[in-house]
Amino acid sequence: MMGLTFINALVFGVQGNTLRALGKDTPLNQFLAGSAAGAIQCIICCPMELAKTRMQLQGTGEYKLKTKNYKNSLDCLIKIYQKEGLRGINRGMVSTFIRETPSFGFYFLTYDLMTRYLGCEAEDSYVIPKLLFSGGISGIVSWLSTYPMDVIKSRLQADGVGGVTQYNGILDCVRKSYHEEGWRVFTRGLTSTLLRAFPVNAATFATVTVFLMYMRSEDDLRECEPGPVIQQPSSL
Repeated sequence: MMGLTFINALVFGVQGNTLRALGKDTPLNQFLAGSAAGAIQCIICCPMELAKTRMQLQGTGEYKLKTKNYKNSLDCLIKIYQKEGLRGINRGMVSTFIRETPSFGFYFLTYDLMTRYLGCEAEDSYVIPKLLFSGGISGIVSWLSTYPMDVIKSRLQADGVGGVTQYNGILDCVRKSYHEEGWRVFTRGLTSTLLRAFPVNAATFATVTVFLMYMRSEDDLRECEPGPVIQQPSSL
C-alpha cells in the first residue's frame, strides 16, 4: 500500500512538472507528460511487481515446497538480488517500460479530454461525479491500450521460478504464448482488470483533484488540476 502511494505521488508529480516544462497545456503535451511519468515510475514499479508475482507463485505447481521461500516482498527482492543480482531485480524492465510509457500517456490524455468534454468546473455542483467518471474511464482506456504487454510482462517476471526458463525475451514470449494458447491469451484476465480499474482510478483522480482544489482555493479555484482537469497552463 505504501509503495502504491509513493508511486502515485511520483506519477502525478512528474506529470505536472513535465507539463509545466512543456509550456502549453495541449492534449499532445498531456500525453507526453503522462508518458514521461509512466517511464520514470518503472524504476520502482518493475521491482515491486516482480516481488508481487514471485510471492503469488511461490509454492505452486511442480515446485511446491512445504515452506515458503519468501517471507514478504522485501525479503523476496533481497533473495532475488543475492541469487541473480541487479539483472534479476530488474527482470521485465523493458516490457514494463513498453507497457507503462504509452499507458500513462493515454491515462492523462483521456482524463484531460473527458474533463473538458464534461465541463468540469470547480463551482459545478456535479463536479465530483464528473471527476469520478472521468477518472474511471481514464483507467479503462489506459489498461486497454497496453494490456497484451502486461500479459507478456507478467510471464517474463514469472519465468524462471523453480529453475525452469521458458522464454528468451519479449518476442520469444509473444511467439510461444500465441503458438500454444492462441490470441486469447493476450486478453486473459482483462474483464476483471477493467472492473477493478474503474473504481480505483475514479477514486485516485477525484481525490487528487479535490485535494488540489482545496489547497489552491485561496488563489484560484480554476487552477485545481492534478494534470488534466479544469485546465490552466500551470497545472499541478
